Amino acid sequence: MKYLLEPHFAIGRLVLVLFIILTLCGITAQGTNAEKEINMEKNRIKIYSENPRYWQYKGEPVLLIGGSVEDNLFQIPNLREHLELLKSVGGNYVRSTMSWVDEGDVPPHKKIGDKYDLNQWNEEFWNRFRNFLKWTDEMDIIIQIEVWATFNYYREPWAANPFNPMNNSNYTEEESGLPTSVNSHPVATNNNFFWSVPKERNQEIVLKYQEKFVDKLLSETLPYGHILYCMDNETAVTAAWGEYWSTYIKKKAEEVGRVVETTEMWDPWDLSDNKHKATFDHPETYSFCDISQNNHQKRQRHWDNAQKIRAKLSPIRPINNIKIYGADGGRFGSTRDGLERFWRNVFGGFASARFHRPDSGVGLSKVAQAHLKSMRMITDKMDIFTCEPNTDLLSNREENEAYAIANPGKEYAVYFPKGGSVDLDLSAIGKTDAKTVSIRWVNIRKSEWKQEKEMPVSDTITLTAPTEAHWAVLVQVNS
Repeated sequence: MKYLLEPHFAIGRLVLVLFIILTLCGITAQGTNAEKEINMEKNRIKIYSENPRYWQYKGEPVLLIGGSVEDNLFQIPNLREHLELLKSVGGNYVRSTMSWVDEGDVPPHKKIGDKYDLNQWNEEFWNRFRNFLKWTDEMDIIIQIEVWATFNYYREPWAANPFNPMNNSNYTEEESGLPTSVNSHPVATNNNFFWSVPKERNQEIVLKYQEKFVDKLLSETLPYGHILYCMDNETAVTAAWGEYWSTYIKKKAEEVGRVVETTEMWDPWDLSDNKHKATFDHPETYSFCDISQNNHQKRQRHWDNAQKIRAKLSPIRPINNIKIYGADGGRFGSTRDGLERFWRNVFGGFASARFHRPDSGVGLSKVAQAHLKSMRMITDKMDIFTCEPNTDLLSNREENEAYAIANPGKEYAVYFPKGGSVDLDLSAIGKTDAKTVSIRWVNIRKSEWKQEKEMPVSDTITLTAPTEAHWAVLVQVNS
């Protein structure tokens, strides 16, 4: 009898051992998943805990600067090389409009015969987007996505858009309430596509497919931690539209244990326009702001308008500039205007600055590369995250002559758009034990340090740019 029972005991012991192993594996897997979630939260792009005017990524504060050849960058053929070039010159920030209107682009939906099916996806579109997400993640390049590429839904692009009722098999013009032709500029808001949300026209059949598109987008992006979400590009529609999508995206993220950062981009160039208040005054809806349209302004006005918003924004949040306009031959100012705007944004204490695409900006051209390199040269030598913009430290200054960002008593950086000479107030250093300061100039066009020297501490020093060109100077206390 003993010998007959032993196999059963052996089997029982084996089952018990297997049960323990599987249980331990389950615990280990759960622990691994929990650890993964903790690391995701720690490493994602989020508001910097020490200074909420900036971002942090992978636990460290980060200044976002960039430029690129296109806005829907994932659609270009030489994407990886372009990202590598951006990275090589100090860039870490790109824009991604969810757009498909240029030559060589493909749409997000699958075409069956001569009609799109809004329930099926064009894998080529999403494969391009997946590569974009993967490569930017590998290179620590932050993406700011614009979910609804406004200009895709007006004029010629709308005529070919899968959401246009004449182009899909999912709804008719009568069922959807959508027009088949929209010949006006987006500022007229004549496409009902942007009025589908419950607080407006509650076009349920349209909203169903809009949500399906956003769900697909989120399924691709939420596994990553380097994404910022902007609802629109230059929108002029009701505030209820952006509110709906920001709330929707945050809720969907929360359902899978993620936290995301959202904003809206309004069309008016004047930041005091009431439309901007929907972002500035509603931190419960938008965790950061984007003031790209201020980059139509020039010189001193560009600085002053942005500083007014920065000073009164409450609670303090990051303020981004995903588009910096200005290129010779373009509609929105010269190349010089664009370069000046870039430096004023960073020295103005804003969280990001990116050159707009060629024709409206300098993109990632040679001159853009030089300015990105030079910006990174100077900001890598200082702790910009403890500094504040302060032109009051400058005297004998003409309008638009120079701009300062500083942590008084420790370090100061001054940007000269076109040469010049100003006096810098260093009186705060007198309250310390410091005896000397170091002064280092950056030739921005050449990305070279010039005229490095040491001087005794005094209440003021005169800073004179070496030539009538773009220069920056770093003044730091020697310990």
